[in-house]
Amino acid sequence: MDLFEYQARELLDEYGVSTPRAEVTDQAGRAREIARRLGGRAVVKAQVGTGGRGRAGGVGLAADPAEAELVARRILGTDIKGHTVRSVMLAEPVDIAREFYVSYVLDRTSGRFLAIASAEGGMDIEEVAATRPEAVVRMPVDPAEGVTGAVAGRIAEAAGLPPRSMDVLVRLWRVLTAEDALLVEVNPLVETAQGQIVALDGKVTLDDNARFRHPLRHHHGDGAEHQDRLEAAAAERGLHYVKLDGEVGVIGNGAGLVMSTLDVVAGCGARPADFLDIGGGASAPVMADGLSVILSDPGVRSVLVNVFGGITACDAVADGIVRALESVELTRPLVVRLDGNNAARGRAILAERGHPLVEQATTMDGAARRAADLARAARVIQAAPVTHAARAAHGPRT
Repeated sequence: MDLFEYQARELLDEYGVSTPRAEVTDQAGRAREIARRLGGRAVVKAQVGTGGRGRAGGVGLAADPAEAELVARRILGTDIKGHTVRSVMLAEPVDIAREFYVSYVLDRTSGRFLAIASAEGGMDIEEVAATRPEAVVRMPVDPAEGVTGAVAGRIAEAAGLPPRSMDVLVRLWRVLTAEDALLVEVNPLVETAQGQIVALDGKVTLDDNARFRHPLRHHHGDGAEHQDRLEAAAAERGLHYVKLDGEVGVIGNGAGLVMSTLDVVAGCGARPADFLDIGGGASAPVMADGLSVILSDPGVRSVLVNVFGGITACDAVADGIVRALESVELTRPLVVRLDGNNAARGRAILAERGHPLVEQATTMDGAARRAADLARAARVIQAAPVTHAARAAHGPRT
């Protein structure tokens, strides 16, 4: 579960990481009062579960309380990469001398956590990592040892961080381990003009498998005001769903297969709209729930179902799709690729149903390519201007 920035900052505060004073509101009128309490000037930041808020217009600096209300009013209700802004955080401005980047993330390949740090943090960190990878340090962390003062010193020295950041590195590791997090990121971590080390922004992803150990923490982020609407709807149905900002909806069985499918879709020149893992249960209710959530995303232009039959056979998956179509109106093309146990029988079931919007493909590459083509075609149709002839063909407006 991804925490919103204000939630992540509250967590950092609990572990002694310094952050500027801040308050959250969902009403523009209250932004004026908050800014007044913060001293007049305030940074107004959209609270959404996605990055790139600054470039999308989700962050603004207000010179006084009146302007804070105007900025909050402009940001609230806007759409940022498919996420509607329902609340904003107003934070006390900081005089920045230098910006850094630090994070701990689970490296599933090595079975260890990875410390990532750079002396060049801020909005351009992704560009720095892509164009000058030598400026970003990646250092494995042994979970048994953790991040001690000595380990923090090695990370700071390698990345060019000031010695004062070592204490923050240790505290961020405590957040990661104590809260069962998969990611703890601060960007930027800044050195102020007064020499203080302050976390201006925080991102924390908690492990849903550890939910039972932190019921209050997870409950804090479960409601619709703390989650994207579609992710909240999927969670209520017990689905493993993450909303992305693309146009091809993706359903698969198994996290590895779904991740591979996302990569293949991207390789075909399209953007995945979601990550949806149905696991081993491809029953009609599960398929209906999955299709319902994905089709509720207005950005989706085609849907790709990629299933490898194992314990759950492909004919059971196909039967689940057919039954799901009885309760869910399919409004966009659906491409299905079945392989593995009882794949031939599964394909026959779908062919017998003969839904006009359902297509089949025999390979993952072929299915992804077809789904990408259908999404592009839908985009062209949607963008095409309505001609006078088309208006005439549909008759006069009433």
